[in-house]
Amino acid sequence: MNDDLRDLLNIRYTKLHFDLVLVSDCTLPVFKSSALRGGIGEMLLRANCVRDRDCDACDFRKECIVQRTMYSQFDFKPGFITSGDSVGYVLNCENYKESFEEGETLRFTLTLFGTTIVYFNQFLQALFALGQNGLGKDKARFYISGVRNSRNQPVLGGSNIYMERYQIEKVSDYVNYRLGKFDRDMEQYEIIFRTPLSQKYHGEWLEEFDMQAIMKSVQRRLYILNAFEGRDEEDFYKTYYPMPKIISQQVRPVSVMRYSNRRDQKMPLRGIKGSFTVGRLPEEVLPLLIAGELLHIGKNTSFGFGRYKIKDL
Repeated sequence: MNDDLRDLLNIRYTKLHFDLVLVSDCTLPVFKSSALRGGIGEMLLRANCVRDRDCDACDFRKECIVQRTMYSQFDFKPGFITSGDSVGYVLNCENYKESFEEGETLRFTLTLFGTTIVYFNQFLQALFALGQNGLGKDKARFYISGVRNSRNQPVLGGSNIYMERYQIEKVSDYVNYRLGKFDRDMEQYEIIFRTPLSQKYHGEWLEEFDMQAIMKSVQRRLYILNAFEGRDEEDFYKTYYPMPKIISQQVRPVSVMRYSNRRDQKMPLRGIKGSFTVGRLPEEVLPLLIAGELLHIGKNTSFGFGRYKIKDL
């Protein structure tokens, strides 16, 4: 990996695996990432808001712990980023079943980026409060049975927090690890979207996979997270990478409904899922696409959209 690429991927992150145990039979929303994210935000507001939730008029907005935890505070902010964007974390739960029995475990991952890494305890306390108050319209109660790092070591066990196991890594570490798993002479790769990709390209929502559009989305995500770390990588964002054509694809439209506490209404989220096969990837592109596996791409990444995996064939 050359120095320019290493600098570009010098993005701090930590990935945590949460286990929640349901305390009674219950029904949970299909799209749990949004419900968990909304519930954590609500618990943070209840514990910290001092101005009746009127964020736009709040004279404490700059210092607000809720804003700093849930809505990324940029030192250098790209022009296309709007207020209320959440790029400092990804919450992902791919369990879509609705009926749970007492004692069942619900698992999800929380990846924190950049300065959001220091707010782990805020997320943890909010999740603890959410377990007491209940998740979803049926107010399903739960307790946190464990939190593990990416090496499967306990960060939380019982009432103990082991901060020495709170691993802060770099995206470049992940990319190097994943590169070691590939046969670099492969002529074809399969890219599988585990969660919906919601993305516009040339002003239109994608209805099928487009390799050039996916590459641009990876560049955008890396540009934003570098900006979150205080670095301007606009030249990289504007770089054009010629991409191979997609050989074959299986794609289907997906629509999920989420409830927005801020807007007090249900909102449909649309995207596409499936997989596709693509030819040989340029050597300078594969590490960037691997980074996208960890970062997620497209819209709605904060609640898990845009997760994919690359497999060599």
